Amino acid sequence: MNEADISRIIEMAWEDRTPFEALEASYGLSEPEVIRLMRQQLKPRSFRVWRKRVSGRKTKHLERRPADVSRAYCSTQYKHR
Repeated sequence: MNEADISRIIEMAWEDRTPFEALEASYGLSEPEVIRLMRQQLKPRSFRVWRKRVSGRKTKHLERRPADVSRAYCSTQYKHR
């Protein structure tokens, strides 16, 4: 993976509405692999903050996601490309 891919994976992992399944579909990384990548790429404190944030968050898993959450991002979220 190149730096741009790693950066985008980290960005998607931090987003509340982006499920792990989207990361797997886009980059072929399972949830444990995303966790491993985040552990390797983030500072220890940042990794702990991220894990606390995503642990138990319903929107990070498609099967636990409420039916009214149909997008992987907020409609007002700016996406630069």
